[in-house]
Amino acid sequence: MIKQLAWNAFKNTGDINSYLEFVEVENMEKEIEKNLLITEEKKKPNLGENIGIDTK
Repeated sequence: MIKQLAWNAFKNTGDINSYLEFVEVENMEKEIEKNLLITEEKKKPNLGENIGIDTK
């Protein structure tokens, strides 16, 4: 969606910088989402760990 917005902004303004800025925002969003998924993966609790059961 952002890439389409960026392309439309470029077509309307002819300013390549606006397109590149939008693309960079899209890349940052993807990085944030990837980092969030990694963080959530690390937060998964091991319920058996608390009572001495190996659940792996």
